Order: sequence, then structure tokens, then C-alpha cells
Amino acid sequence: MKHLINILKSLLIVICTLLIFRCSSPQIETEVASPDGKIKVAFNVDDEGAMSYNVKVDDNIFIDDSQLGFEAKDGLNLKDAFEIIDVNFSSKDETWTQIWGENKIIRNHYNKMSVDLLNEDSIFLTMTFRVFDDGLGLRYEYKVPDVDRIYLTDELTSFNIIGDGTSWSIPADFETYELLYRTLPLNEVKNANTPFTFKIESRKVAKSEPIYASIHEAALTDFPEMTLVLRAGTGMGAGAGADFEETAGSQGRKVTKSESMSRSEFKAELAPYPDGIKVKFENLKTSESENLKNSQILKFSDSQILNFSGFKTPWRTIQIADKAVGLINSNLILNLNEPCALEGDLSWIRPLKYVGVWWSMHLGVESWVIDDRHGATTENAKRYIDFAANNNIDAVLFEGWNEGWEDWNSSSICHFDYTKPYADFDIDEIMRYAKEKNIKIIGHHETGGNITNYENQLDEAYRWTKEKGINYVKTGYAGSLPDFHNHHGQYNVRHYRKVVETAAKHQIALNVHEPIKPTGIRRTYPNMMTREGARGMEWNAWSEGNPPEHHVTLPFTRLLAGPMDYTPGTFDILFENTRNSPQRKRWNGNDKGNSRVNTTIAKQLANWVILYSPLQMASDMIEHYEGHPMFQFFRDFNPDCDWSEALQGEPGEYIAVVRRAGENFYLGAATNGSAREIEIPLDFLANSCQQSAFEATIYSDGDNAHWKTNPTSYKIEKKTLNHNDTLFINMAAGGGCAVTLSPRN
Repeated sequence: MKHLINILKSLLIVICTLLIFRCSSPQIETEVASPDGKIKVAFNVDDEGAMSYNVKVDDNIFIDDSQLGFEAKDGLNLKDAFEIIDVNFSSKDETWTQIWGENKIIRNHYNKMSVDLLNEDSIFLTMTFRVFDDGLGLRYEYKVPDVDRIYLTDELTSFNIIGDGTSWSIPADFETYELLYRTLPLNEVKNANTPFTFKIESRKVAKSEPIYASIHEAALTDFPEMTLVLRAGTGMGAGAGADFEETAGSQGRKVTKSESMSRSEFKAELAPYPDGIKVKFENLKTSESENLKNSQILKFSDSQILNFSGFKTPWRTIQIADKAVGLINSNLILNLNEPCALEGDLSWIRPLKYVGVWWSMHLGVESWVIDDRHGATTENAKRYIDFAANNNIDAVLFEGWNEGWEDWNSSSICHFDYTKPYADFDIDEIMRYAKEKNIKIIGHHETGGNITNYENQLDEAYRWTKEKGINYVKTGYAGSLPDFHNHHGQYNVRHYRKVVETAAKHQIALNVHEPIKPTGIRRTYPNMMTREGARGMEWNAWSEGNPPEHHVTLPFTRLLAGPMDYTPGTFDILFENTRNSPQRKRWNGNDKGNSRVNTTIAKQLANWVILYSPLQMASDMIEHYEGHPMFQFFRDFNPDCDWSEALQGEPGEYIAVVRRAGENFYLGAATNGSAREIEIPLDFLANSCQQSAFEATIYSDGDNAHWKTNPTSYKIEKKTLNHNDTLFINMAAGGGCAVTLSPRN
């Protein structure tokens, strides 16, 4: 048998050599265009077998020749000495339906180029490019013979951006996303987390309209997260006033100094394991290995004899648009993920609105720990359930309900117990009462970062949770991971995959905090409903807070990755009802005693629309909503969208978004620290089975409103409007506007 295997391997090498000879002709085509022809991606292998790609928009270079490949241990050559052996082209144009999402119906339309390569070490690689009208994705699929482990030490993928521009990002950090966004010239960004959004304002070409773009990744399942680092020698004006070869954009001609332009080349950087290795695939050829649970076994052919092993990467993505809102309206990230993996009746996964025992703890007037200030008590639970039932709210969240919080933030690793409620939290009575009121309960699993403790209890915890009648769980990872692992490495990515699969087995939907970033996996596992992954509302309770521009930056950055549980809706903006409470205790070192929410109340309503989440929370303590006219918007709001569109906006400046749920439309608009007037044509109302008159309830800033000096000033008015009308919106500094549009009978 061994002799036969050797013969077959030799035959394979001969065949591949012949293919190399046949396909290495200079006439071979390695360029693919988007369906509309606007975006073109070219792949190239140089004389040394090193790989690169470039991207043109409107036939002008946008991403100049950029390196591809990986570096690895044990002498594996994954970056050069490659020859093209085959190129295949195909197209797809389909529509598919989401269980939930900003848009239920998604079009998936792209042209694909798959380039098969082989190097002198018999390593087989397929480079796949999918090009959409709104951007592209590229992916590696390596097949490596005769190995039982692959250790990657670096990724070489780069993005060599041509032109001057502005960027919006947070610094690269493998521990947290909860950082403030920066607006910087593109060539001054040393590193950045993704989505990394930028605008090319000048390309020094005949057609120089701005281009908006965002670099991210899709289908992250068994890989570390990617950040970006600026290559040495680029950025900060590098390339300006210097000659260079624009090989793809100018057919090899020399670009003169007067035509030259700046460039900023960013390289992919992966989160490392504690030992410095960035990606680990071990025992790939042993199908029984525990390490295979989240790894891919790739085979060169259907033959079981030729059992080549390797790995497949996430997609590296570049979204491209003529307008900033085009990035928001893109479905590229979703389309690069696999279809839904769950079968059967999925009605247990549905959007909802919720309130919760949570905000009071961040304000310090209640505690997570069982003491005289404990928030998650049976009595308090029933009070919140009653409020939800009386205000058209679907669910209630309770944090601090279970044993283990007393060790949180201690020097020892947290050991939460996910099946043992505190003595003053009667879970059976609370569930009975909630069922009587037709209210769902959202469970809560804080880990403190102790993944080992969580995984040891995972299956039993979800079994117990489902048995109690709970099918929504919020998770948290506020703490250091064991063994010096980082939050965004392959170790944690594999953990999240295990969590979402275990939750699906028990029909539980997830709301994840301190997460790995979204990459569209919600298409495959729709029970992964929403995540945090940015500075959310809680920062306003005990720090300098999130600035007014934060909320109009998130839709163009973090939210391109997927839904976010920002938890908008605080009405006691200045904390007037809690600041001097005798129950208040400072628990966070960032609390200087002067915290507040940097917003107007109208903007808080608008954020329920703008900051999309299928699980949308009204964050404030319920007593601050009682009898307040502005809360009617949340009572009427439906997070189960059928259709959405970002209408207008610029990153960090302003935004306007509309969503349709059933027969009703919900519009949200918000601005940064500057007052602003915008005009919104209502032609989107024609996107309805009811195209006659609509009753508009408009919740806007008061005439003298200002986020800093008069944040709670508001006005409410009603108008009859139709799709031929234009809505004129005046927003105060740091303010906004929310509108409900309902068909008139």
C-alpha cells in the first residue's frame, strides 16, 4: 500500500508540473471585475513566485500591488516560489432570506476568480477572489502535504492604498474594542482595528470623485482576529513627490513626479498566542483529534489516499462605495459567510425589546453582589416584569442573579456558577410570574474572562437555562483570560464558536459583550444575534463618557461588522435622580463624580433606530420612563426589521437611517457636537404596501436644546405625510430626531 501511495504522489507531481508548464503562459487571465464592471481585481505572481494583487476603481488604481501569503515555522514556505497551474472564473446572482436582520431579503451577486498555485515544496494554494459591486473578499486555502501541524507566525496580506484621505478607527488592541474613535489623515494611522474606514479625497487622476472604503474580515471561525499596522516607509507623505512604477494602473509606464501620489500600505497583523505563535493547527490528519473540532481538513482530491491537510483563512474584505452610507447599506460581509447551519423550526430566534436590572449597577445605586443594595432580587424582578408588560416590551434582563459575583475583580480568577441563583433571587417564582405576564427573561452569564470555568459548565448551564424556560442569554468577558491568552486570538475565537454551537443545541440566542468582533457569522448561526464590541452606554455612567460624535461614527465603523448592543435610551441624562442617592457607591476607578450622557433626549430615541440591534434595550432605570411622553417612541418601536436604508450621513458628523417593520417606518437622525439641519425626502414610503398617507409622530430637540447645557428639552408633533413629501429636521448640537410613520386608516 505504501508503494502505491508513493506512486500516486509521484504521478500527482508530474501532472502538476505539466499543468504549470501549460498554464504559465503570459496570456493567462488573472483579473476579475465586479458585475457592474466598476471594480477590478488583478492577481500576479512575480519571477520569484511571490504573490500580489491590486484593485482598480473606474480603471484607476485604488489598491496598488499588495503582498499576499503567510510565514510559518518548521520550514513551511507559504509565501513564494509559487506557479499558477489553473485559473477558474464563475458568477453567482441569488437572493436569500434572513430569519432576522436589517434587511430580510439579501441579494448575493458577484464574479469569482479562483487561482490554483503550486510551489517547489508541493504546497498547493487556492486564492479565491469574489468581487461584488460594493467591494471584494479574498481568501487563502492551503493544502500542505506530509504534516501533522501548521504553526503560522505572520500574515503578509497588505493593503497598499493610493491617495490622500481621512480615516476613522480605533487603535489596534487585542484586548479591547472599548476605545474612542480617531479621525486621522490616512497616512498618520500607525495601527488600527477593523473595520477600518477611510475616504480617499484626492487620487490625482482625471476622475477624482471621493471613494469611501472599509477594510475588515468575514467568516472568522478558526483564526485569530486581524488588525492593521502601517508598513515602514509608507504613510506620512511617503510616495508623494517620488517616482514609482504603477504596474497595473498604467501598464508599466513610469509615473512622473507631478503625477505621483501618496500611499499608505497597511499589513494584516494577527493576535498571537502567549508563545508568539499566531495560528495553530495541530494533528490535522487525525480525524479523531480534539483539535479538529474547529479546524478544516482540506483534501486535494476525493481520494482518501491523497489526504493532504491544510487550512482555510477568513475572508479579507474591502467594502467600497461612492457615498459613506453605501458602506452601511452593503451586505458584502454577510454574503461571504456560509448559509444557515441550523435546521428545523427557528421561531425561537426572534428580535425583541428589553429592559433590565443593569444600569443602576453601573451608576452605583445597586450592586451585582448579594448585599443590602442587591439589584437582582425577586421583588425587583417582578417590578421590571410588570413595567415590561405594561409598556409593550418583550423581555427583562437581570445581571448579578447568580453566585460568584463576590469574587469578581478580586485577585483570584472568577468562578461564577451558572446554575445557582443567589438566595434572594427565586428563579422558579420569577419565571412563573414572567410567563403569567407573557414576558421573556434574558439570562446572564458573566465569565470574568475565566473561559475554562465557563466551558466546564457550558453544556449543563445551557441545559439548565433552557429547562427554566429561558432562551436568550447575555454573556460577558470583563477580565483577563487564563494562561495569558488575549481576547481576540484564535484560542478565544474557537471558544466563541463552541459557545454559539452549544447555545444552538439548546435553542438559546446570544447577546455577547466583550466579544470577538462580528464577521457575519450570524448568517450561519442566527442565534448569534448581537454583540457589543465598542464603547457602549455603560461608559457614560462612570467616566468622561462617549462624545457626541461617537454615535454618528459607530454606524460607519464598528456597525459595518454587525449588530451592536449599545443599549441606548437613558433619559436621566445628568443623573439628577441618582447622583446624590444615599445608596450610591463608587465602584469604578474612572468615576470622577462628574459623569453624564453627552446627548440630548431626542438623540437617545434616534439611537434606537441608528445603532442597530435585533435585541434593543431601553437602558435606563424604569422609574425614569414612567409617565414620560418621549418613551412612547420605544413603546411603538419594532426591532424586527423587514427593510432598512442609511439615507444620508458622513462619519463623525451626522447620519439618518430608516427602517420598516411590518407596515410602520421608523426614522432616526443624529448629529455630532454641531447643530444641523437636514432634508429627508420621504420617497422610501413608496416601499410599502400602503402608499397613501402616513401619520408621522416626530420626536425632536426643543428649540433651545443643547447636549451640554439643555439636554432634556424636546418637542413632539404630529403630521400627515406621504412619499412625495420632504421632512425638514433641525437637530440641536449633540442632538437628534426620531420619527414613527404609520399608515393612516
